[in-house]
Amino acid sequence: MTAPLLNDSFLRACLRQPTEHTPVWLMRQAGRYLPEYCATRARAGSFMGLATNVDYATEVTLQPLERYPLDAAILFSDILTVPDAMGLGLSFAQGEGPRFAHPLRDEGAIRALAVPDLAKLRYVFDAVGSIRRALNGRVPLIGFSGSPWTLACYMVEGGGSDDYRLVKTLMYSRPELMHHILAVNADAVAAYLNAQIDAGAQAVMVFDSWGGVLADGAFQAFSLAYTRRVLAQLKREAGGQRVPAIVFTKGGGPWLDEIADSGADVVGLDWTVNLTQARARVGARVALQGNLDPNVLFAPPQAIQAEACKVLDAFGPPQRADGGWDGHIFNLGHGISQYTPPEHVSALVEAVHAHSRTLRQRPHTTNGA
Repeated sequence: MTAPLLNDSFLRACLRQPTEHTPVWLMRQAGRYLPEYCATRARAGSFMGLATNVDYATEVTLQPLERYPLDAAILFSDILTVPDAMGLGLSFAQGEGPRFAHPLRDEGAIRALAVPDLAKLRYVFDAVGSIRRALNGRVPLIGFSGSPWTLACYMVEGGGSDDYRLVKTLMYSRPELMHHILAVNADAVAAYLNAQIDAGAQAVMVFDSWGGVLADGAFQAFSLAYTRRVLAQLKREAGGQRVPAIVFTKGGGPWLDEIADSGADVVGLDWTVNLTQARARVGARVALQGNLDPNVLFAPPQAIQAEACKVLDAFGPPQRADGGWDGHIFNLGHGISQYTPPEHVSALVEAVHAHSRTLRQRPHTTNGA
């Protein structure tokens, strides 16, 4: 039996329902900017040692909530757990990004790719259950995965990339092989997210971190089509409650309307997108999440608060003139930097909660601006 939610503002905002304040959480909120995280990671011995240990994953997921009055927790894991379960051999060298021992470089390996046995990801689902119990209804828990396209980038490149030369070469020269990878990834991601929902995740997020590196046309064919395939398979209710789905495409501003029609409940935005215009474009189709530049958090607290207020003002009062509500979840436009001063996050969260309450007392207009 899980505890009732004490703070459901995040879920309500996802579903465009009234909230007393704009909920806030941060991508990568459990991370290296927190000294307590670094201490736990040192005890774990490695990133994967941290991510695959249920107790450690639970501990670090809750750490930012002990410091800040955030409105949601997000599972501590990595977007590359799915291809690791496919046998690609994920590793993290100290001070470096992820690496795959067996990247997809030949047709045989690509044709052999299959949805993995979810038992190999049991540690993730066990962590979800453990975190839900530890939260005890404090805030909702978000589960997540990388998008099919973003996973494919890492799987073909073998790690991060500056130019995406290998994956784009495959995409343009052998599109049928690229589509095979993406179809397998989409079905694997859907199964993975559904298992997280079964384990207790109350919302799920698809991180299309590298969708924005694609050309127009290629984005729709090789990224958005497969994100849609994931969303079409997701369980959207658990325990009688709607399970919102968030899609975040970094660099996805040019395709906002198409992403809003993908089947997501919430569209995440990076800091290049004008929130006033975005709200007018999506209307009542979806809630919006974002979109402060993470580097704002290196400025003095007063400047951080001013920039947070600008983001909230750009979205405007969430209540529309017709009495309806447009959902807004405050977040960064990408993950928080490991060099961020922890006390600066306090200034941000306080400003979001205080100013968003003030906004709700202002007269509203037809476009919420």
